[in-house]
Amino acid sequence: MNPVVDAANLASPMGDLSIPGLFLQADIVVKIVIIGLLLASVWVWAIVFEKIMSLRRAARAADKFEDRFWSGGSLDELYEDEGTKPAHPMAAVFGAAMSEWRRSLRAAGADLRTSFVRERVDRAMNVTIAREMERMERWMVFLASVGSSATFVGLFGTVWGIMHTFTAIAAQKNTSLATVGPGMAEALFATAIGLVAAIPATLAYNAIGTNLARFAARLEAFGTEFGAILSRQTEERG
Repeated sequence: MNPVVDAANLASPMGDLSIPGLFLQADIVVKIVIIGLLLASVWVWAIVFEKIMSLRRAARAADKFEDRFWSGGSLDELYEDEGTKPAHPMAAVFGAAMSEWRRSLRAAGADLRTSFVRERVDRAMNVTIAREMERMERWMVFLASVGSSATFVGLFGTVWGIMHTFTAIAAQKNTSLATVGPGMAEALFATAIGLVAAIPATLAYNAIGTNLARFAARLEAFGTEFGAILSRQTEERG
């Protein structure tokens, strides 16, 4: 790229200082940085909306399931309806516990030990909770990565743009504001886009992470209560 031509462009008083103009006039490296940050920002918002909707669906499904669970109906019937093919995390935890409980009772035979059954049921529920939460937390690492690195990526674009601007200024030997201003604006535009990507990603990561932790605690609380119920039923059978 010819620095003399760049300097002439920078010095042009008719330089386009609109957002599209700043992008089109920027150096190729700065353009790549801006495009990458814009794509990351779009993906961040897609993840945010997907997580919000999935958490709402999971919470509503859990509410309905708990209403039915605590209504006093048959656990075997509930297992056949929702536990065998779970459609949401809480049903998956319930189904894993019931399935393991039935297998453990058959394996125990005459030597029915409550502690043996409870241990296996708890392990099955813990594994299921971890698997379900891992699925729900998918792409959270991407939010954290964008939130922590997008600003620095934008800053890299800014530094590169400033270097490119100073090279053109040195070639023209002109340090007037008309020469410096457009090039500096192009460079700082990359940092602005980095902030546009980083701030929502950080806020979304914190908010969604908190909601995911609450939902995980809800699953664990249900698992603890259900494990106690199965333990009592095991003792009654013994």
